[in-house]
Amino acid sequence: GGLSWADAEMKQGRFALPPAAPGARPDLTGLSCRWSHIRARNGRMVSLVIQPARNARAGAFAALANTVIDIAQRLDRGGHPIPSQGAEVHWPPPGITLEARASRGTGSLAWRRFTLSLDTLFAWVLFRTGIPIGGFRPDRYRREVSENADFRKFDDGLKMTIDCDHDTLARLKAALDKARAEGTADYGLVQQDEAMMTCIVPSVMQADHVHFIDGASGGYTQAAAQIKSG
Repeated sequence: GGLSWADAEMKQGRFALPPAAPGARPDLTGLSCRWSHIRARNGRMVSLVIQPARNARAGAFAALANTVIDIAQRLDRGGHPIPSQGAEVHWPPPGITLEARASRGTGSLAWRRFTLSLDTLFAWVLFRTGIPIGGFRPDRYRREVSENADFRKFDDGLKMTIDCDHDTLARLKAALDKARAEGTADYGLVQQDEAMMTCIVPSVMQADHVHFIDGASGGYTQAAAQIKSG
């Protein structure tokens, strides 16, 4: 319950850090959205948010989380949305305007978008040809993107965006409906055609980049809204 408590505290205006000076902007170095959306290969991209019910026993919720993960593990690569060889790259990338807005600082949005267009065009050529340059190997980087993708996470509850077939989806719904009827958990589930990635890449020369996966049509936000609406 720690994250839920922290979220409620912030909504009440209680923050652990002092406010920034007027006009300050966050350091968003490395934030990017340059990969193309990932289409479902098994049927549907399913974004799932599961939270323990108010009076649920911790052991019962943990057992449900294990059951859900076990069901998903029957899918290819546990339902991982990204193929093992990595995602596709198209040019211009769909998130280039968002990245320009996030990274322009006090400069011109048009100029930042232009420079990003040049950067991403160069990257697109590398990924299309597979030609290594310096110490950068496009094929290795693609594999690292898949390995470092955060498609399943456990905080106060369980969140997953998985590439799911019809039978697995039916088994997941059955297990979750049973848990909700027993007062163990609440859940939201959204089906989409594609997943999307948002990336934190301090350096393309290192393997510590992280890639956050969500459904491309609202994903976790819509699933959480289902829980709040009852």
